[in-house]
Amino acid sequence: MKKNKKILRNVFIVAIIIYIVFVIINQQKTLNEYSQDTEDLTQQIASEEEKNDDLNQQKDNVNSLEFIEEMAREKLDMYYPNERVYMDQGM
Repeated sequence: MKKNKKILRNVFIVAIIIYIVFVIINQQKTLNEYSQDTEDLTQQIASEEEKNDDLNQQKDNVNSLEFIEEMAREKLDMYYPNERVYMDQGM
C-alpha cells in the first residue's frame, strides 16, 4: 500500500514537472512572437514618422513661389513670357 502511494506520488510529481516545462516552453514561444511583433511595429512607426515629416515639409512648401512655379511648369505646361522651350524631335 505504501509502495503504491509512493509510486503514485512520484508519477504525479513527474506529471507536474512535465506540465510546467510544457507551459514554460509555450510562454517562451509567445514572448518571442510578441518581441518580433514589437520590433516590426517599431520599424513601421519609424517609417510612418519619416513619411509624416516628409508630408509636413511638403505642406510647408506648398505656398512657396518655387513650388507654385514648379507645379505650373510640370502640371500645366506654363512658362514665362519670351521663355523658349526647345524640344528634341530627334528621338
